[in-house]
Amino acid sequence: MAELNLKQIIDRLNEEFMGDTRKLVFWYDDKAEFVEDIQGIELINAKVYFLKTDNQFYTKYFLERKDLENNYLIYAPFKKPDVKDNHLEDTLLYSKRFFADRASLLTMDLGIDEKYKAVIEKYIKFFANKERSRRFYDLEIENFNEENIIIGILSSICHTKTSSFEEAVRVILTDGGLNDNKFILEIKKYDLINDFWKLAEKYFGYTDINLTLENFLNTLFVTYTAKHISSEIPKEWKTLLSYKSGNIIAFIDSMMNSVLYSDKYDELSDFVDAALGVKKIFAEYPPETLLNCDTFLCIDLILIDWIVDRLNVEDIGAKLCDLSIPEIADKREKMHFGSKTGCIYRMLKSAYHIVAVGKYICPDNFSSILEQYLSTDYRIDQEYRNFYFEFDKLDDTYTFEGLRELVENIYTNEYLNTLLPKWNEALREEEAFTKFPLQIDFYDSNVRNAKERTVVIISDAMRYEVGQELYKNLADDPKCRAKLDTQLSVLPSYTRLGMAALLPHKSITMTDGFQVLVDDILCDNLTGRQNVLQQHSPNSICIQFDDIKNLKKTELRDIFTGKQVVYVYHNQIDARGDKANTEDEVFVACKEAVEEIVDLIRRISTNANTYHFIITADHGFIYKRDKVTESDKISGVNDKNVFVSRRFIVSENALREDGIMAISMGKILRNQDTKVVSFPVSSNVFKVSGGGQNFVHGGSSPQEMLIPVLDVKMERGHIDTRNAGIALISMVQKITRKTTMLDFIQSEPVSDTIKATKYKIFFISEDNEKISNEVSIFADSRETDANKRIFRMKFGFKDKKYDKDKRYYLVVVDENTGEEILRHSVIMDLVFGDEF
Repeated sequence: MAELNLKQIIDRLNEEFMGDTRKLVFWYDDKAEFVEDIQGIELINAKVYFLKTDNQFYTKYFLERKDLENNYLIYAPFKKPDVKDNHLEDTLLYSKRFFADRASLLTMDLGIDEKYKAVIEKYIKFFANKERSRRFYDLEIENFNEENIIIGILSSICHTKTSSFEEAVRVILTDGGLNDNKFILEIKKYDLINDFWKLAEKYFGYTDINLTLENFLNTLFVTYTAKHISSEIPKEWKTLLSYKSGNIIAFIDSMMNSVLYSDKYDELSDFVDAALGVKKIFAEYPPETLLNCDTFLCIDLILIDWIVDRLNVEDIGAKLCDLSIPEIADKREKMHFGSKTGCIYRMLKSAYHIVAVGKYICPDNFSSILEQYLSTDYRIDQEYRNFYFEFDKLDDTYTFEGLRELVENIYTNEYLNTLLPKWNEALREEEAFTKFPLQIDFYDSNVRNAKERTVVIISDAMRYEVGQELYKNLADDPKCRAKLDTQLSVLPSYTRLGMAALLPHKSITMTDGFQVLVDDILCDNLTGRQNVLQQHSPNSICIQFDDIKNLKKTELRDIFTGKQVVYVYHNQIDARGDKANTEDEVFVACKEAVEEIVDLIRRISTNANTYHFIITADHGFIYKRDKVTESDKISGVNDKNVFVSRRFIVSENALREDGIMAISMGKILRNQDTKVVSFPVSSNVFKVSGGGQNFVHGGSSPQEMLIPVLDVKMERGHIDTRNAGIALISMVQKITRKTTMLDFIQSEPVSDTIKATKYKIFFISEDNEKISNEVSIFADSRETDANKRIFRMKFGFKDKKYDKDKRYYLVVVDENTGEEILRHSVIMDLVFGDEF
């Protein structure tokens, strides 16, 4: 029972014991309603004596012989016995009886009109427990009528924070289980089950001969689905349709989109799917009729099967409701089950772009090949990478194996096997190496004349299309200015030679033992590279990414202070791809490389007062998923005096076989070196023992030789942050009380990148008239537990007549910017009478 009710009882009892005459007051609590409350009360001028059914004779002795001085309240948690069984009947003749009517006390304390006292009396058993009563009080209900009282009791049973039938239903469905639901059992215990189903009809239009939670749930889902498919629902479902579709749509949408309850929605959806056989039924429907419905996960699976079928027959013109396959995938990925099916839709979009490459046409001259690759063809490599990045996330790939084989066949046979021979034929052009910026000129072209401290990030094996993704990522930051250029790598396109070409130099040479020297310094490790760099730029340093990625602010600042040029060596892609047991993870490594470089740039610019960055690579790579067959391998050279790799051979004489080209090392290194590098004109490889086979580089192809060069300038003092967001979690579609409590959740905890933000919240009419008080929420919680980031806010509404046919809105505004971040439509239906 609430404390105020108990206080009223104590006050009345203290009045009974006023004066100097000894008094005995008997209180027979027939239903033991106050047995918990009476345990701890203290009276001003009396003691409490607890009467039991088997201690009446002793009580008579105690009160009339042992203690004749003190006043006593004799409390009995049972009905007064009949006269013939009551040993205290004569004591009662000169004592006083006390009666406590809990229903009257509750009615008076809560401000409930006397005419609704009978409602409280009907459910008085519920109020016998102090904790249950406290929950009812905490709802702060106004404008009591029979319906509001019943909804309040239901809300208290369900532990909701507001008095709302929709909220109570949400809790019952998501937290109680559909069979032997714990809340329904408690509702039955307090004789409220008929009222519950009566409210279910009023709010959701649910009627049934057999009223069950399962049938109720089926009605909600079928009614919602019927409004989102462009076809008739099955005949056997029509008995489940409700006439309150608007309320149901709002209710289901709120549960779907709730931060806290979307996973519970998925469980309920699966339950209804299994109960009604949804997947089997909808499998017979034309897929276009399901396009706008996301009630069930099986709808996405049906649409996915349709897309796979279309792509397997290379029908890239297929449409549903005038939407192309990529548009369908985009649409469905943004719908409710996109969190589960998004990787499949993204994979299918990439597959679509690969399938569209069928009958690939490549230009004949070097300039045109470069232009086409840098404008469009790079996306083929990017989409191939994205396809496998998503494909590898799937637990079960059986459905997509045929599509995967098609993608692999088109990428290898239609695309690479057309592009690479054309590329290498064009490379023979006299001016091929003069039409494009060369990697060997990198330092002179990009670093030497930089006026501010410059960080050069060299990401091993970051080919052009990965650099293009990095560029898009950086360009999306309004405080970052990024420019993407391209350079042609050295050949062979492998780490030792590529890293050398990126250093300042007067000469680069390859010894007869195939070691690479820069200005006669061996630079196949960090120390050698730093020695070369410092000869040209004394205030410079070379560091490994792994050595600085976890440094604190002061440690990072100490490294960069006083330096003019800093070379950072990042090895995510090549480290994974060059090992046979991890080469199939190379596309994951590409994503991680982009994320790591973006994070590194932001940390350095924020913590080390450095704002100019150049990102490039030593070489690119070719990756194909299918294992290389023997027919794709070229016999190597069994000669200790040659340098053999999978994609190139360096030797004194060119390898003279079909499908192999050669070029002078002297031409590449701009010296008199007589050695030559031989390489396949296709994507084939030389037979080499050990290592992986799917990830290769060193040869001549756009994928291996076209290297990104990103020039990035960060705004000083900029750190990439965003405001902590808030969302409404109370399921409110209709306002029926002059005072309403609503729950909001701060969507994520405040952190280094999530800023505390203040919001103002109020209600307005469609004519922009403010109709409620304005409350403020300061979203500054750092709690990681979402339940601890919930705010409960109270709104009072103007005392005026509201038009039920007009729209009214809950509005959330960022106080700092004045930007409206949320507008939630409600119906104003203030109830002053009893409509239940």
